[in-house]
Amino acid sequence: MIGLAGEQIIQLAILMPLVASVLIVLAGKKPNLREAITLITAVMVALLVMTLAGQVNAGERPSFDVFEVIPGINISFSVEPLGMLFALVASILWLVTSIYAIGYMRGHHEKNQTRFYAAFAIAIASTLAAAFSGNMFTLFLCYEILTLSTYPLVTHAGTKEAKRSGRIYLGILLGTSIGFQLLAILLTWSVTGTLDFKDGGILAGKLDPAYAGILYALFVFGVGKAAIMPFHKWLPAAMVAPTPVSALLHAVAVVKTGVFAILKVTIYIFGSDFITSSGAGDWLIWFAAVTILLSSLIAMTKDNLKARLAYSTISQLSYIVLGALVAVEMSLIGASMHIAMHAFAKITLFFAAGAILVAAHKKDISDMDGLGRVMPITFAAFTIGSLSIIGLPPFGGMWSKWYLALGMVQTEQWVLLTVLMLSSLLNIAYLLPISVRAFFAKPKEGVVYTQIKEAPISMLMAIGFTSLACIVLFFYSDPFYNLAVDAATGR
Repeated sequence: MIGLAGEQIIQLAILMPLVASVLIVLAGKKPNLREAITLITAVMVALLVMTLAGQVNAGERPSFDVFEVIPGINISFSVEPLGMLFALVASILWLVTSIYAIGYMRGHHEKNQTRFYAAFAIAIASTLAAAFSGNMFTLFLCYEILTLSTYPLVTHAGTKEAKRSGRIYLGILLGTSIGFQLLAILLTWSVTGTLDFKDGGILAGKLDPAYAGILYALFVFGVGKAAIMPFHKWLPAAMVAPTPVSALLHAVAVVKTGVFAILKVTIYIFGSDFITSSGAGDWLIWFAAVTILLSSLIAMTKDNLKARLAYSTISQLSYIVLGALVAVEMSLIGASMHIAMHAFAKITLFFAAGAILVAAHKKDISDMDGLGRVMPITFAAFTIGSLSIIGLPPFGGMWSKWYLALGMVQTEQWVLLTVLMLSSLLNIAYLLPISVRAFFAKPKEGVVYTQIKEAPISMLMAIGFTSLACIVLFFYSDPFYNLAVDAATGR
């Protein structure tokens, strides 16, 4: 990786998963070769992105144009701190998820594994392309490719339920992006004559502040992947997919691309100063606040573990959206950091859910009483991930919530600060009882766990890595914190 220019690294990071997807299809009848291609590519992409992160931290901002679509609009890529943060998370967790997926897909005897790994690689390529997008048009294009490439993953099982969930998935995500986001992009182009991302934004002095709230709303609701209510139902519907896909959807690619897009619009299209001076986000913050609390309350009612985690994700995504809408330095730092902190914690929870399914064939929380005593590693990791989601020390999730709270204090948004505190209490209420039941409750009458043991070793390795990362990120959050500060302050 030494000696490669930033532009070359961007190209390789995007193209390598695409090439791998072709090779995976060609190696479909040789599972060991197919999975080796996946792992080797994931390792190389992670190393490339980490090399690029070093260059960005040193002050470099590599960029290049691919071609001009129409005069003034290019397919272009550039790296700034926020995109670098997102790309780091995506590349590292793709590698971890690939290791996990091998154990899960084999242990659960899933069909169509070649299609799964190929679509997975395309999804990561489009995610990294979104992270490195140099303008809003490129980001929109990558956003749509990601939606289409993950559709086969959502409908992987091929059942009627999976196909119905896939229709909901495509309907909401394509409907919001074409109906709202594309309109917002066209309006932005007509007002400014550009779609390039720029420190401080491109709208100040060109858009009447009276219309800023309307345009901002089109962007926020047009990014359906952020799962702001009422455009959230695609996310629980997608839980029909295999657990590695759920991990991809909820921690690495899809939802994080959504909230990343809202942060990009906030910082580089509107500019935080224009948002605060125009009041563009003043009424939208209440949609985020309601989503945080209402989805947490719904999570408490779900007995199916993946369904509970899905509604938890909806709530946690709105932390990031809320930080973007408040649009001050501290809230933007907290929102950016939450992309990473939530990713490592939530992927740990989904990895644990998949391990429980493979090893014990349990989906419902009510059937997991006493299960922690025969699967201690899995449930210990689940507990660590839960505590990070809650935001308690010494876990990384504390830092993003801390800066979000400071943002509310900075703007004297005491009601929103109360929302964050109540949400953390609700996190405790719907997550910790799962671990308590697993470790301390007695199994139901007649239930014997003597034949149950931990999940395959590759799954445990992935769970162990992400749960350990939740702790390490409390003591060493600098790689993500520094990028978040640079993004929020326009460095």
